[in-house]
Amino acid sequence: MLVSKNRATNSLLKSEKKSLFRFLTLYLTIGVTLFVLLSLYYYQSKAKLMLAEQRASLTKYAYIQTKRLKVLHHYFDERREYPRDPRFKSAIYDLEYMQIFSLLENTQIDFNEGIYLKEGYIHFVKTLDEYYLGTKYLIIEVKDDGVWRQEIWRNIFSYGLGIFLLFMLFGLYLAKLFLKPMRESIVLLDRFIKDTTHELNTPLSAILANIEMMDTEVMVETNKTKLNRINIAATTVSHLYKDLTYLTLEQEKEDNKETIILKELIQNRAEYFKILAASKHLVCQLDLKQASIYADKRKITRVIDNLISNAIKYNKRKGTVGIKLRDGMLIVWDTGIGIEEDKIPFIFDRYIRFNHTEGGFGVGLSIVKNILDEYNINIEVSSIKGEGSKMELRW
Repeated sequence: MLVSKNRATNSLLKSEKKSLFRFLTLYLTIGVTLFVLLSLYYYQSKAKLMLAEQRASLTKYAYIQTKRLKVLHHYFDERREYPRDPRFKSAIYDLEYMQIFSLLENTQIDFNEGIYLKEGYIHFVKTLDEYYLGTKYLIIEVKDDGVWRQEIWRNIFSYGLGIFLLFMLFGLYLAKLFLKPMRESIVLLDRFIKDTTHELNTPLSAILANIEMMDTEVMVETNKTKLNRINIAATTVSHLYKDLTYLTLEQEKEDNKETIILKELIQNRAEYFKILAASKHLVCQLDLKQASIYADKRKITRVIDNLISNAIKYNKRKGTVGIKLRDGMLIVWDTGIGIEEDKIPFIFDRYIRFNHTEGGFGVGLSIVKNILDEYNINIEVSSIKGEGSKMELRW
């Protein structure tokens, strides 16, 4: 019983999983976005700090190079060699941004920036007051060693990853809080179903036993009609009781597999539901060929009962219920109310009901799906609102 309870209370409906997935996706997206934005801001701040630290030395280099240009300007007739320095490279441009001379590795110059980093090189742009050799702009270039960048990535991956993990742990905590009301509702509903199942057993057994003991031959026609209505209601409750019993007590029992002759089983179950079908004046079309399956007969019976019951329950008066059986295939179809296409993926969720005019707890198709998954039986559902539904099983 403990295993059954845990399985029931720990299972989330697809709609709940979808809500949780959306929450975690949104939370993760926000977390990643914040992480990226903060990392970008941190990177830009460190880059500005690095350039600020470089500005002092580059200003000094620019001052030295300006003095050299001044000397070269005054002694140009005697000296024609452009001054070089192993600590940096330089270039000179005139007022129209035309290159006079350049030793730069990166020749893409941004004259509007005083100091900047581009393609692994740091440029410092100095505007000269005196036009030595026609120079208006002096560019000082040094290669970026990248040490500051390595430190940034190290900090981002160490501290940032730690903060991100804390953020995700907090997200999981929020997700648990988010799921808590759902889980409490599931536990409460499971407890209610178990109590309901227990209370249904005795009166239902008494009703069914007394119906079988009734002698209809001595009854007047009015009483026969009343008894027939009681029998219909008892059959409906009996089917619901069997679903609840399977859900709360029997699904964890060990499989008793055998070769099941499906044609005989379906004929038997169709006869069982004949009184329900007659109450809505439904026509039942059976197209059955010989077929078998190796499984637990108790579970396969629950599948067939639920498919036939739903085809009757959600059918229109004077409609049709069809059952087609072939080797490896079973189709149950109806001419009922149908269901919207966007709701089809959720019809196997436990406690989900799209038509509240009919009774039940919304567990029948959930039981069907669990059993079919257990035996690797594929089910395809097609439905048109107002025209009917079709359940196709293949194995």
